[in-house]
Amino acid sequence: MYGAIIHAPGDVRREERPDPTLLEPTDAIVRTVAACVCGSDLWRYRGIADVPEPTPIGHEICGVVTAIGADVRTVAVGDFVVGGFNPSDGTCALCEKGATANCLHGARYDGAQAEQVRIPHADGTLVATPSMPEGDLVPSLLALSDVMCTGWHAAVSAGVTEGSSVAVVGDGAVGLCAVLAAVQLGASTVIAMSRHAPRQEVARRFGATHVVAERGEEGAAAVKELTGGIGADCVLECVGTEDARHQALAVVRDGGAIGLVGVPHGDLPVNELFWRNVGLRGGPANCAAYLPELLEKVLAREIEPGLVFDLELPLAEIGEAYAAMDERRAIKVLVRP
Repeated sequence: MYGAIIHAPGDVRREERPDPTLLEPTDAIVRTVAACVCGSDLWRYRGIADVPEPTPIGHEICGVVTAIGADVRTVAVGDFVVGGFNPSDGTCALCEKGATANCLHGARYDGAQAEQVRIPHADGTLVATPSMPEGDLVPSLLALSDVMCTGWHAAVSAGVTEGSSVAVVGDGAVGLCAVLAAVQLGASTVIAMSRHAPRQEVARRFGATHVVAERGEEGAAAVKELTGGIGADCVLECVGTEDARHQALAVVRDGGAIGLVGVPHGDLPVNELFWRNVGLRGGPANCAAYLPELLEKVLAREIEPGLVFDLELPLAEIGEAYAAMDERRAIKVLVRP
């Protein structure tokens, strides 16, 4: 088969790889229908995270099951499935509490930007659609493998409820999905912080009530003006840089909460969090816990998170897929094998 390999910063190639095989009785093999490039993949592409040797890359997938291990019970060969980016067994003590991202037996994909992928812990990781989905639903189903679950996790972590005021820091695919999540959870004011017209348009289509283009003190002032002068009840930080975290702290109200889902680079001032009574939660999304509900919403066409995909390329052009996202020529790139 062929799959994406990152060799060094700025160097991702489509190369021949061995076909995956079942290694454990709990495994499944999935033929990829669609995969994509994640913003977190760019940390290695940009040289911010190390690439010590050529490594398969990618962690978002939807596709068709082609083989299952002897102990797999919840999916069958021929099922169309979505799998969260962080495989979990669904049976450990943490999974039973909904903390599937921290499964005691958690695993990783060996590069999901590929024609086929071995899925560890298939029963706890994969969710099957009732039948083969219509083609136009594939982008939204793929979005459930990471960005929609991650945006949802940001909103849940920050405690978004009916009537909340929400500010979203970050206008990448996760930030835009966080806007959609906040709307779905009942927020009455949803402020997308974005300086890019195409991303602002997606945010509005997802239900953002306001868009703030300013940053720093000006951005904080604009958010406070929209929230009675105090700042947002809930802030969803969907970037991961230190600047983004400081922006989140600048726009949250005293006694509010920040949901952090951007892969962390940098820190936050603990003293200010303490004296302002600001809550802080977040981390990797509990995909397996969120997938069933979100899958129902997509299949019922209540939400369309696939709108974050504004470029589609074949796997043969995986280098261009990374370059387009790195250069912000695309919000998120869908990749077809």
